[in-house]
Amino acid sequence: MAATLTHLGSSGEANMVDVGAKAETERTAVAEGTVTMRPETLRMIMAGDAKKGDVLGTARIAGIMAAKRTHELIPLCHPLLLTRVSVEISPDESLPGLRVTATARVTGKTGVEMEALTAASVACLTIYDMAKAVDRGMVLGGIRLVEKSGGKSGDYKAGGA
Repeated sequence: MAATLTHLGSSGEANMVDVGAKAETERTAVAEGTVTMRPETLRMIMAGDAKKGDVLGTARIAGIMAAKRTHELIPLCHPLLLTRVSVEISPDESLPGLRVTATARVTGKTGVEMEALTAASVACLTIYDMAKAVDRGMVLGGIRLVEKSGGKSGDYKAGGA
């Protein structure tokens, strides 16, 4: 059976999904993204020498704030009372660059995939913004859902994650 698009009515009109009858369950989502940069840019960020300040700390805060405002950014998303949002940023010499992992959790009637993806995306954008003066060639990529649990559709884990 083919999946249907739940945000579209029979005539193609956009609708917010009615989650009123769904059970409240604990739902967690983990998303990731990367910022690839020159090795010297990575060294500067890790040493805390960026002119704009603490790149990693600022990106963490930006990601958390973005997750909390996802419903204002993505049409038809429900506002959620998030119980946890974390953003971890670690150096990855193989890129070279930074790997961002965002986790969002809620006890509610709808999932938190969009909140985790938004947190990871905005954290990556913030890293770019804070270091662009020294490396405009940075590449943001790999934004994806790594895993999710809870809800009617069950658990999901990305292949290779």
